[in-house]
Amino acid sequence: MTYLYNQNVFKIPRGTRDFTSQEMEKRRYIEEIMRTTFMSFGYNEIQTPTFETLELFKAKSGQEIMDELYYFKDKGNRDLALRPELTAPTIRFYVEKLQMEPKPLKLFYFGNCYRYDRPQKGRYREFKQAGCEIIGTDSPEANAELISLAYKILKNSGIKNLKLNIGNLTILSSVFNQLKITKDQQKYIIPLIDKSMFEEVIDALRDFGIENKDAENLVRFLKTTEIKFIKGFIEDDETKKELEKFETILTLLEKAFGIKDFKIQMNIVRGLDYYKGLVFEIETPKLGAEKQLCGGGEYDLISLFGGKDAPSAGFAIGFDRTIVALETENFNFPTKNIDVYVIPLTEDFIEKAIIIVQALREAGLTVDLDLLRRGIGKSLKYASSIKAKKAMIIGPDEIKQNSVTIRDMDTGEQKLIKIENIKNSIR
Repeated sequence: MTYLYNQNVFKIPRGTRDFTSQEMEKRRYIEEIMRTTFMSFGYNEIQTPTFETLELFKAKSGQEIMDELYYFKDKGNRDLALRPELTAPTIRFYVEKLQMEPKPLKLFYFGNCYRYDRPQKGRYREFKQAGCEIIGTDSPEANAELISLAYKILKNSGIKNLKLNIGNLTILSSVFNQLKITKDQQKYIIPLIDKSMFEEVIDALRDFGIENKDAENLVRFLKTTEIKFIKGFIEDDETKKELEKFETILTLLEKAFGIKDFKIQMNIVRGLDYYKGLVFEIETPKLGAEKQLCGGGEYDLISLFGGKDAPSAGFAIGFDRTIVALETENFNFPTKNIDVYVIPLTEDFIEKAIIIVQALREAGLTVDLDLLRRGIGKSLKYASSIKAKKAMIIGPDEIKQNSVTIRDMDTGEQKLIKIENIKNSIR
């Protein structure tokens, strides 16, 4: 049977990527830094399935999420979806199996997520997300630590140009209520607020019958970076308590956690349906329209998913955008080079070469072996191409002296080394 093969048939799906070994080195390097930082704050790693029930994401985000999902029916006619984010699966996991665990529960994760979105720089249909959730406390110190963790992860990753913006949705909602802006009206103006389209906000509020003075006061509130100014908008006792908590978080962030370069930004309006209280975003301006690297805050999903209500907060980091941000800043990613490339000169020395290779690998060295039986010239050229630090030549003259020849690939210097001294010589 003859198969006709067209090399243009098989192409990578739109919005997805292949990663070279060099790109994977970058990704593993950053992932390990993030993992180490999570663990240094007392967080423990979990993993959830790549797909969940479709209803889980509809319960969290409503019917409108359907346009962004990859969803399907399995062979049992069950409605499933590839996860678009990791907070909902984590809270589902908590409600199902972790509610009796000691509190606070600190969980972190890495995982690929999927959204049917328009691909562009830093935004893909398959993307990696890093994030965490803290369940069981909403104290100011817990929230300040959460922000500090997000900021520290990105700083430790190597990004220099970061902007931290902090807001509060409970205070914002209170101001909406005081100005008698209805829920439907809020849904209309929130996208405008999110894009800092303040003139359009004023026009919309006028159309809704809100007095011009109130509309302008709301925009002044949204633009303010001063706690004193915010206090002038607060009337009820519950919101005053929330403002006191908010002030404590900011104080702890600055004086205890040592993060001073943050800005109050009351126009952060993410997910008002389930987010509440503290919200924050971290961005890097060099990425332009896709500058946001991290977003998080307090939210209420546990009761929505059928669990016993408990305070919860968390954040998600765009892993792919973090890599792009580092590349934009010309970050010098470390590379892991081969410690030694072993070259048996003839077939007679292959077995001896393999024994030496295995011993060096057991000693923790990174070792590659010529598997194509090339000549010495081509083997050395290949060793240089893979950036091996040293080459080891095993031939008849070496074996007679129970030795090998070690060549420094940078200087070209060669030394005859006894086999028992190879490990120390290479190190």
